[in-house]
Amino acid sequence: MRLLVNIDVPDLASAEAFYTAAFGLRRGRRFGDDALELIGGEVPLYLLHKNAGTIGAGAAARDYLRHWTPVHIDVVVDDFDEALIRAVAAGAIQEGAVREAGWGRIVQLADPFGHGWCLLQFHGRGYDEIATQ
Repeated sequence: MRLLVNIDVPDLASAEAFYTAAFGLRRGRRFGDDALELIGGEVPLYLLHKNAGTIGAGAAARDYLRHWTPVHIDVVVDDFDEALIRAVAAGAIQEGAVREAGWGRIVQLADPFGHGWCLLQFHGRGYDEIATQ
């Protein structure tokens, strides 16, 4: 199985600027005026130009206000402090304090397009530190 991540955005240029600056991704292929591939992570990220107000899933109109979804993306980094500074400088909004867990550190972020992200750094054996099976 292979995963691809698709993210709706209202403006490809500003989304490319944010994701390359915030997470160190780089431009891959461009697909006309409607899509752009970003590479450099474990899976490619596809930015899809979708105007606010157009119909998305379930016949709901798209908006780019901060929204909640049960699906989000975690960005795992080696240098948590540097990555958080870079993401916020690029336009991410930190939502809450940095939290320590048995497996590492985590902070919730929102990108400029309303999508939720978590930035995390593993310590020791990562999730194996807390695994029960």
